[in-house]
Amino acid sequence: MNRAVQIAMAEAGQTADTLAARVGVDPKTVARWVSQDRVPQTRHRALVAELLGREMEDLWPDAHRRREPAWFLPWTQLEREAAGLRCYESVVIPGLLQTEAYARAVLTCGPLVADAESHVAIRLERQVAVFERARPPLAVFVIDEAALRRGAPEIMGPQLDHLIAMARRPNLMVHVLPLAAGLHPGQAGPFVIATTGDGEDVGYLDDQAQGRVTNEVAPLWAVWDTVRSVALPRDQSIDFLRARAWLS
Repeated sequence: MNRAVQIAMAEAGQTADTLAARVGVDPKTVARWVSQDRVPQTRHRALVAELLGREMEDLWPDAHRRREPAWFLPWTQLEREAAGLRCYESVVIPGLLQTEAYARAVLTCGPLVADAESHVAIRLERQVAVFERARPPLAVFVIDEAALRRGAPEIMGPQLDHLIAMARRPNLMVHVLPLAAGLHPGQAGPFVIATTGDGEDVGYLDDQAQGRVTNEVAPLWAVWDTVRSVALPRDQSIDFLRARAWLS
């Protein structure tokens, strides 16, 4: 229970419904901020604090202590400054494109379950840091169709709607790699290639335990060229996502 938020809402005459409407989230999300002491992502914390007439640190004093795992920090720093991102994902929706509900579902079924809420918040803050900055990167995502078919309908419906909205951004492209493409090199696992402002390429590889950053990107480029070439074009990918969302 977050008593500070509960008291501030009462004094400001706000309910979960009214505050959710002002912030632009589901009332159940606001209720979790109070009853389960969940920490909103940065932009929501700032807006809630303003609406309740409080300082963020008074409502969520421990939020600033939350940090990415040490092994992941070098990558997130690169990610936040990259001029370009190319991401291939074969199993789940890429973290930068996940909704809060989808991220929670993914993280609560893996090794990070004990601290899942903290990692959900970190993931959402990564999205803001990458896509809401003054000059967001050119981001290209290739997502295997298998990832679009895995997940409960009540989670996948909003997730696919979110993917469609993101795919329409001018600096962001989503390409679906259909199952009809057959076997391909990308089945070895997901990866990301970040291009810095200086034109340097840095790769990120994920596995069951933790990811790693690598400067040996030539093999990743070879796989990227293949998966990108067999993926659907941008407009066809959006149509595919729209059809999947309708089925969900």
